[in-house]
Amino acid sequence: MRGLATVPSYVVMQPTTLCNLDCAYCYLPFRAQDRRMPVQVAEAVAGSVHRWAASGRFSVVWHGGEPLAAGRAHLAALMAPFGPVEHHVQTNATLIDDAWCEFFVAHRMRVSVSVDGPRERNADRVTRSGRPAYDRIVRGVAALRRHGVPFSALAVVNDPSPGRATELYEYCLELGCEVLGVNIEETEGVNTRDNSHDAAAVTGFWAELVAAWRRDPRIHLREIEWSLRYAAAVLDGRADDLLPNQLDPIPTVAYDGSVVVLSPELAGFTDPRYGDFTSGNVLTTPLDAILADAARTPWVGEFVTGVEACRSSCPYFGFCGGGHAANRYFELGRFAATETEHCRNSKIRLLEGVLEHAREHQSPGA
Repeated sequence: MRGLATVPSYVVMQPTTLCNLDCAYCYLPFRAQDRRMPVQVAEAVAGSVHRWAASGRFSVVWHGGEPLAAGRAHLAALMAPFGPVEHHVQTNATLIDDAWCEFFVAHRMRVSVSVDGPRERNADRVTRSGRPAYDRIVRGVAALRRHGVPFSALAVVNDPSPGRATELYEYCLELGCEVLGVNIEETEGVNTRDNSHDAAAVTGFWAELVAAWRRDPRIHLREIEWSLRYAAAVLDGRADDLLPNQLDPIPTVAYDGSVVVLSPELAGFTDPRYGDFTSGNVLTTPLDAILADAARTPWVGEFVTGVEACRSSCPYFGFCGGGHAANRYFELGRFAATETEHCRNSKIRLLEGVLEHAREHQSPGA
């Protein structure tokens, strides 16, 4: 049975719970409240990060609520203890201006922007007063381009209908991003909207996305490239090499120093059976010590059992690796469950869509 690794590949840091938007599909429970991370929390995390970064590349990801809502001065103070590690930020882009672009350049920060395609596809992305956020998003992107700051795009798709994939990809080509990540909307956290879709529609969406990318592969397409690497490994007999021997703990450090492993989406929630899902707090215990003992967190053992059930029952396990803890919990109410709608939409039908495109474009006689 695979357990948790004690050394993560990256750490997720929540500089503030506040988000200036109120997106309909957001999972965050406290996004209307400005609870900012004290610098002491970042200093405590940095001690462990320094040890991990000494042996290779390591990333600190600033994520959720809206990290830029913490302000440049406070975010800089939080970043300072980490020294020369790779910093990433996931932002809604509405606060980006010339000063923020200069900040990104000075701190060599990698930027990912949340945008769902053309204006009409961003109806769920609104301000706290319910006003469309799209114009502010594209102004932020324009600032990034003006300053030559490279960026990725992350899009949420809640309608995988014919034509949607082509529209999204062509939009992102014009947007100027270097990488596109695509998330089929998920039921998790405070977002309780149904995420079930017709299987053929989702498979067709992914097949269409492959076709659009192959016509003009100027940007990296995260999910499609994952799929192609897996297919190549299967053909070369190396598929088992793609899955790590242990699960990446993906520690998320909340604003108050509490640590949730495996799924950032669980932070801030409680359950009568599992408590608050945390495995410790960096203000009282070093992060590396928390991870060394995280497997004892009650729900984590249940999740690992579910992963093993997936391994023994699902033909897609080599590609999926057992899914995500938050999807199991928020969709099915328990961690030992197996297949979720997220698995179907973003793993199974993704791979089937890539294979469908390959079959349709197979050379005659091949």
